[in-house]
Parts: sequence; C-alpha cells; structure tokens
Amino acid sequence: MSAAAGHALGLRGLTKRYGDFIAVNDVSLEIEQGEFVTLLGPSGSGKTTILMAIAGFVAPSEGAVLLDGRDITPLPPEKRNFGMVFQGYALFPHMTVAENVAFPLRVRGMSRADRDAKVRAALDLVQLAQFSGRLPKQLSGGQQQRVALARALVFDPSLLLLDEPLSALDKKLRAELQEELKALHRRVGRTFINVTHDQEEALSMSDRIAILNHGRLVQAGAPGELYERPRTRFVADFLGKSNFLEGTVRQPAPGGFMLEVGASRLAVAHGPGTAPSPGTRSLLSLRPEKISLLAEGEAAENQVEGRILSWAYLGAGFALRIATADLGELRAVLPSWKSPVAPAEDLPVRLGWSADAAVPVEEDAA
Repeated sequence: MSAAAGHALGLRGLTKRYGDFIAVNDVSLEIEQGEFVTLLGPSGSGKTTILMAIAGFVAPSEGAVLLDGRDITPLPPEKRNFGMVFQGYALFPHMTVAENVAFPLRVRGMSRADRDAKVRAALDLVQLAQFSGRLPKQLSGGQQQRVALARALVFDPSLLLLDEPLSALDKKLRAELQEELKALHRRVGRTFINVTHDQEEALSMSDRIAILNHGRLVQAGAPGELYERPRTRFVADFLGKSNFLEGTVRQPAPGGFMLEVGASRLAVAHGPGTAPSPGTRSLLSLRPEKISLLAEGEAAENQVEGRILSWAYLGAGFALRIATADLGELRAVLPSWKSPVAPAEDLPVRLGWSADAAVPVEEDAA
C-alpha cells in the first residue's frame, strides 16, 4: 500500500440551507496536505453537513469545495476518490473481512491478483491480517472499526473522511483506538478529516481543530492554542471546562491589568496586544486545573477565600465546587497526590492562581 502524499482541501464560503434553516453558514477553511483536522461542535452545529458536502453527498447552497485548488463541487461522490469511515462502520455482514476490504477494488475493476496484494497490505496496516477470513459478527467493535479503516484506505484515496468513527466504542477502547488512528495517520501520510462531538478525542488526535456552532466556524487552530487561548466564551466552555469571571478593568499596564470583581482585584496578564481601557468590562476564562488550594503561609498573585460546596474523587485528582463571596461559584481540579488539604464539604479554603492563568474572551455573538 503506497504512502501517498496527502492532498489539500479548501472550503470557500460553504453554505447549506434547508428551506429557512441554515445548517452551514458561510464556512471557509483551508486544510493542508497531510493534516489531521477535526470538525468539532455540539449536535446541530453543522459539522456532519460539512463532511457530507466534502464527500459529495450534500450539494452546497452556496460556496465551493476545492481539492488542491481545483473546484470539485459539481463532482459526484464516486468521482472524488475519497475514503470514508461511517459511525456504524457499514460493513457487509455476509462478506468476510478480506471481501469487505476488497469491495472498493472490485467496483473499480481491479484484477484479482492486484486486489489480493492490496487487501493484504491494508490488513497488515491495521494489524488484522490473521482475521481476513472472519465475518464482521465474529469481530469486536474495535476490530470492525479497523476493517472499515482498511476498506477506506485500500484504494489509495485522496482524503480520508471520518464520521464519528469511535463513538460506538466504550471509553477504554476508544482511548486505545485514538492512539492507533493517530499512528495510522502518520504512517499513511494522507489528509484526514474527522467529525466528532468528543472534546478529548479532538484534542488527542488532531493537528488542528475547527470548532463550529450554529453552522458557523467559531475558531480554528492547534489543540493547545484553542485550549489555552480561546477567543470566545463558547470555545472556552465547549473545549474543556472553564470558570468565567466578569468585571471592570482597572490600572492597565503593558502586558496586563487589574480586574475589579466586587471587592476583589485580580491581576491579569493579557498577553500580546493593546491593554483594555480603564472602566471597560472584561470577561475572563479560568481553567479549573489552573486553580490551586493554598497551604498555610503560601501566597499567589491572585488569592480568594471560599468554602467547599462539594467534591469528587477522580483517581488522579479531586474536582471541587467552591463558593466565594465576589467571584461566585468556582470549579477547581487538583492533583490528589499533592493536595494540601483533605477535601470536605463546608471546609474553608484559600484559592490561588497566577496572573497568566486566566485569559480574556469575547462574549458570543447573538
């Protein structure tokens, strides 16, 4: 099986309407050769409609799909040479593993000898050569998913499109398959476009993530960039969990300012760009894992007193809900092995975080 170079894909003003309902609203996105890009968003955000438009199963109302700069919008699915893995795998139950993988090659009229060689290579790639004679019902869910991947890759597609490929698996197996899929992407060198609503899956597998909401592209970037520097409340809240602090800007200075929230003043390092003007309102996103419980005598740039409302033991950490006078309820996630106190309901605590832990975000457009 050849490790062909990936192809670049471009979406230009992609829009899809169903009567008065706009499923996809003016989405433009560039996907580079060999990238693993995930379309991430809640149900109804437009991500699957975009994937179906890329595949050719949905005709856009406006806009274009470009492959290596060539407009392929009018082409039917069978002329696009894209591999696709569906949520339910869509394997033929009466065919063996080898016959399922060979099916796209039979449709293309490939000779038996060439088919057999390609099927062996594809099954080797997903480590299922020893199961070639089995039926799908004789395989586990993870093995069926790998058969579907082999079938989608066996004909050397220009792109591989993945529609929630891991959603039918249990949590442990899903984590294992995430690692395998990422390794497979590196080996074959093709462009992968994945659709999911699972934030952890998107963060762990993707080179870049495109976050969608109500049919619009909200923000696209590398996983670390989106998690650490979300632009909007929605991105901060959807990609992981976040506390939101809103107050009035005081004492702006190069690289930072003070935010007044009730009787509290919080130090904020806003990073590059112009400091907000004094007297304006600012909204901050503060990730729960960036909050510490301060031991007696310990200090931090920002300190707030509170009491524990509830807590949960997660193995590697404690998840806490903490009531504060000025900042309302805050959520904190602490490593359990080095917590300075044993969590208990109504326990008074001091919270601390650094000036660069919270980042300014914009309110979402109406």
